[in-house]
Amino acid sequence: MAKISFKPLGARVLIEPIEQEEVTAGGIVLPETAKEKPQQGKILAAGPGDRNEDGERIPMDVKVGDVVLFAKYSGTEIKMEGKKYLIMRESDILGIVG
Repeated sequence: MAKISFKPLGARVLIEPIEQEEVTAGGIVLPETAKEKPQQGKILAAGPGDRNEDGERIPMDVKVGDVVLFAKYSGTEIKMEGKKYLIMRESDILGIVG
């Protein structure tokens, strides 16, 4: 994996989506248009967290390396170095896998 130079701000994370299988259990190959959007991904970068009313940082519950689940249409899709990534707020993450 190439090193990505990106630092999320606040309570945002950069996620590399984990793609779904391209072949169904019955052996049918799915075209790109029929594939489900990934709902699982690995956190590659995380911001420092939001601040409370007193200006203190609120630590995030997720960290770099966590594999997380998120809602199907969460985040903002971006392309860097020819690969697709998602930027989303920590609040859009449903949970940590494992």
